[in-house]
Amino acid sequence: MTAERLAADYLAALERGDLEGVLALFHPEAVVHSPLYGPLPAAEFYPRLLADTGRSELRLRGVTRGERLVGVWFRFDWTLSSGAEAGFECVDMLELDDDGLITALRIFYDTAPTRAAFERATGGSWRREP
Repeated sequence: MTAERLAADYLAALERGDLEGVLALFHPEAVVHSPLYGPLPAAEFYPRLLADTGRSELRLRGVTRGERLVGVWFRFDWTLSSGAEAGFECVDMLELDDDGLITALRIFYDTAPTRAAFERATGGSWRREP
């Protein structure tokens, strides 16, 4: 699968709230490193993210590829389940295995504009238990 196809499939599944579609792109032991949720297994991170999401619109800005890394730059217009707007520009770095599955995903963005709305919507604890 090309880096562009992987990025498009990932963002489309995430925007639809398709947990099964997102997780199909990940190795079963993959870890997501998020500035709001901390490091979590992908199988725990995405259910939390989707539960906290009321609506999302993702717009791909660019894709880069190294030997085992794919960088995905996108705009995430995120509406929390509370109705609060918490959008941001983001870069996700995907580490891939030999089969092209994501083994680790590192999320990079400035949380300052979104953290207060996120903490209000999730009860004030950004690393809460489900």
